[in-house]
Amino acid sequence: MKPANPDLPIIGFAAWSGTGKTTLLEQLIPELNRRGLRLAVLKHAHHDFDIDQPGKDSWRLRKAGAEQVLIASARRHAHLTETPHGEPALAELLAKLDRTTLDLILVEGFKQDPIPKIALHRAALGKPLPEVRQQDLLAVASDVPLELAVPLLPLNEIPAIADFIEHHIKAAAAPAKESCDTLSPALLSVAQARAQILTALSPQQRHLERPLGVCAGLVLAEDLISPCNVPPHTNSAMDGYGIDGSVLTHASWQVVGEVLAGHPSAQRVATGEAVRIMTGAPLPPGVDTVVMREQTVEEQGRVRFTAPLQRGQNVRQAGEDLAMGAVAIARGTRLEAAELGLAASLGCASLRVLAPLRVALFSSGDEVQAPGEALRPGAIYDSNRFTLRALAERAGVEVVDLGILPDHQAAITQALAQAAAECDLVLSSGGVSVGNADYIRAALEQLGSIAFWRIQMRPGRPLAFGQIAGTPFFGLPGNPVAAVVCFLQFVLPALHAMQGRSWQPWRLRAQASEGMKSRPGRTEFLRGVFTQDSNGRLTVRTTGPQGSGILSSVAQANCLIEILPAQGAVQPGEWVWVHPLQGLLG
Repeated sequence: MKPANPDLPIIGFAAWSGTGKTTLLEQLIPELNRRGLRLAVLKHAHHDFDIDQPGKDSWRLRKAGAEQVLIASARRHAHLTETPHGEPALAELLAKLDRTTLDLILVEGFKQDPIPKIALHRAALGKPLPEVRQQDLLAVASDVPLELAVPLLPLNEIPAIADFIEHHIKAAAAPAKESCDTLSPALLSVAQARAQILTALSPQQRHLERPLGVCAGLVLAEDLISPCNVPPHTNSAMDGYGIDGSVLTHASWQVVGEVLAGHPSAQRVATGEAVRIMTGAPLPPGVDTVVMREQTVEEQGRVRFTAPLQRGQNVRQAGEDLAMGAVAIARGTRLEAAELGLAASLGCASLRVLAPLRVALFSSGDEVQAPGEALRPGAIYDSNRFTLRALAERAGVEVVDLGILPDHQAAITQALAQAAAECDLVLSSGGVSVGNADYIRAALEQLGSIAFWRIQMRPGRPLAFGQIAGTPFFGLPGNPVAAVVCFLQFVLPALHAMQGRSWQPWRLRAQASEGMKSRPGRTEFLRGVFTQDSNGRLTVRTTGPQGSGILSSVAQANCLIEILPAQGAVQPGEWVWVHPLQGLLG
C-alpha cells in the first residue's frame, strides 16, 4: 500500500457567494485530472443538507437513531455521520480522507482556516476581496486587473489557474537548496515593493494655466466641467431626410425644404412632410427621425423610403455625448489628442494643468564614460542615462540631466543635495549594491532616509528608494536591462502617483511558443516578441539571450514576458503574462 503523505498539498478556494466557486471547480477538476493529478474535494455548506433520499433504507436507519451509517456498493461507498454537537473542525474532516490515493486536496470554503488559498474576485459583484489571512493567500483569480502583493490569475482561464496549481505543487515538493538568497534577509515581491513606494508618495500641487495648444502630454489639475451640452442641439447623424416619426405608414412624403449644418431652420415639418437634412444639422420643429439618403428615392417633389423605419433613428440628442454640468475630463488625466479635442469642443481656450515634474537624472561610477569620447581601458559607455531620460520624458516629465558623477564622496553628496532641492524626484543608475566603491549609499544615508531593497525579480534585484530632504529618490541597478525593467515596474508607477494619475500594469495573456528558463520563487521579466494569429490567439517568444547587460534584447522586444514566482521554468504552450511596450519605449 502507498504510504499516507502528511505533506499532501491542500489548496482552498475563498470567495463571496455568487462568485462561482463551484462552477470554477467543476471546470478545474477535469483539467487537473487530465494532467495526471488525483484529487479530493472538501466542500463547506452554510446550511443543513441531506444527500440521502427520504424513504431509502439508509435514510430510515439514520432517522431511527444511528449516528453513523456506512453505505457500500460495487462502485462507491459513503460514510454518513450525524454531528449533533456542532460542526467538526477542518483538520478532523481532512483526517477522514484516504491520502494514499491522492496528489492534491481542494477545499471550497473554510476561508478562516489556516490553509493555503486562492481567493476569487468577480468585479460585477461589487465586493472587495474575501477576507483571507495574508500568510495564507497564494494568489487571487480575478476578471479585472488588480494591484496585489501575490500573483494575479485570470478568473475565466481555467488552464492558467491549473498551471499555477501545478507549479505550486512542484515548487512545494522540490527540496530547498541553500544559497545566498536563503541565508540573507527576506526579499520583497515586486508588488510589495511597488505598494511601499506608492504609499510613500503624494501628488505634487503646482498648477499652471496653459493655452490649449500646448497642453499635449500635460496632466489636468482639476475636473473639467462641461459648460454646455454636447452636442448643443438635437441633430442629424446622417445625410438624408428628416420626418415626423409618429406616423410611418405613408407611401411617400412631400419634400418641403432643406436644412444644412450650421443653418438651423424654424420651419415646422408636418406629418407626411420631409426635409432634406445634412449630417450635424439641427432638427427643425416637428422632425424626430432621419432616413439615410441611401435608403430613399426622391421623385417629383416627393420621397419614398426603401427600408423599414423606426421612430428616432439616426438622431443625436442634445447632451447625448456630454450633458451640461457633467465631468468632461477628470483631474489626473494625461491630455492627449482625444482629450484636447473634447476640451476644444467645449470652447476651452486654456486648461489648468499640473506643472511638469522635474526629475534629476545621473549615472555614477568612474568606469562610466559619455558617448562620443574614445573609450578608456576598462571603461563602458553610459547608455542608462539616455534610455532612462527617454522613458521619463515619455511619462510627461522634465528631465534635468546631471551627467556622470565620479566615485568621489563629496561630489556625490553635493550633487544629490542640490538635485533634491531643485527637483521633484532624483533618479540614478549604478552604485546601489554593496561594493566598496558605491559612494552613493553613504551619501544617501547622510542626506536622507533610504531603504536598500532586494527584490524577488530578475533582472533588477538591487533597488534603493527613499527621501532626500523630502524629495523621493530612486537608485536603479547599473545593468542596462535591469535599469529599464526597474523603471517600468517602480519609477513609472511613482511618476503616475506624483502626477495624481492612477496606474495599472497593462498585461495580456499569451502562450509561450518556446521553453523559457526561470527559477521558482522570483518574478522573471524576459524580453519578448508577441504576435496574434488569425484567431486572435496571442503567442510569445523571447528575443534570445536574456543577460541583464544585453540592451539589444530590449531594442528587439515589443513586450516584457512576466513569469510568476510559482511558475518556474515555462514549457512551450504554457500561459504567461506579457507587458506590451508600445507607448513606453517607442
